[in-house]
Amino acid sequence: MQNDEQSIRELVAEWQKAAAAGDLSKLLDLMAEDVVFYVVGQPPMRGREAFAAAFRAAVQQVRIESTATIEEIHVTGNFAHLVNHLTVTMTPLQGGPIIRRSGYTLTIMRPMDVGCYIAMPIC
Repeated sequence: MQNDEQSIRELVAEWQKAAAAGDLSKLLDLMAEDVVFYVVGQPPMRGREAFAAAFRAAVQQVRIESTATIEEIHVTGNFAHLVNHLTVTMTPLQGGPIIRRSGYTLTIMRPMDVGCYIAMPIC
């Protein structure tokens, strides 16, 4: 269980680093093909391609930085869930006001290989 929790913590750190670097390929490797993102006020973003399109559009306009404080990790059988307090800062590349969003997120994960987790849809 401890190794699973450490793998999940490493995934969160990799996600933040890849997002800040604009590394879409790395981000896509960290999520399941059928991933679903739920964002308040928006329809669900379903699948890697939907995420990729939104990310490509965003990084043309803003620099993205995030911090995540892990509140809890629970591993049960073939699934794990992670609760983060996430803060995302988007700095416009052409100037303008900085946009900050923060709040709690819930991520459901399943193992890909021994000790490696991948984000998956929330059912």
